[in-house]
Amino acid sequence: MTVVPITGGDPVRVLGIGGTLRPGSTSERALRHALAAAEAEGAETELITAAELTLPMYDPGVAPLTGEAVRLLEAVRRADALVLSVPGYHGGISGLLKNALDHLQELADDPVPYLDGKAVGCVVATGGWQAGVTTLTSLRSTVHALRGWPTPLGVVVNSATKPFDAAGGIADAKVGDQLATVGRQVCGFARLWSAA
Repeated sequence: MTVVPITGGDPVRVLGIGGTLRPGSTSERALRHALAAAEAEGAETELITAAELTLPMYDPGVAPLTGEAVRLLEAVRRADALVLSVPGYHGGISGLLKNALDHLQELADDPVPYLDGKAVGCVVATGGWQAGVTTLTSLRSTVHALRGWPTPLGVVVNSATKPFDAAGGIADAKVGDQLATVGRQVCGFARLWSAA
């Protein structure tokens, strides 16, 4: 494994991926709050929403990749850490976002393959607790399979409890604290990993 250090005063680069095709979805709002916390820690952030991930179904070895797929792969390569925020559909990750993660197979032969050495904050938004927990477990397993390091805290946001106000701000302080913790954890891990 090759570690590309964060040099000198370079900020940590955090990539956020997720949401749903519906603008302003709970999962997208959660992602934006986690990224804001990373920015408060001095990170540079980049956001790829679900609407930008309308990719063809991943088929290994089929070329050429779409422009959207190339953008996703380049953004992952640049990132020191990621935050993934997915909706939980029937106890699992939405097909749209799982397909995007499947495209990371294209990074297998990179000097730093897949998500190796990258902290990944995992956030799930669902309409209930049970589906959220099973989806979070599934997301963390996928991150492990891609050699990423899920942060110690994974967050389930129950949209039925109305955690955000009409303007997208935090209405539930506990949810806000958890999302901020994820943002801080990905930054902290990226700095520690680089120093090691």
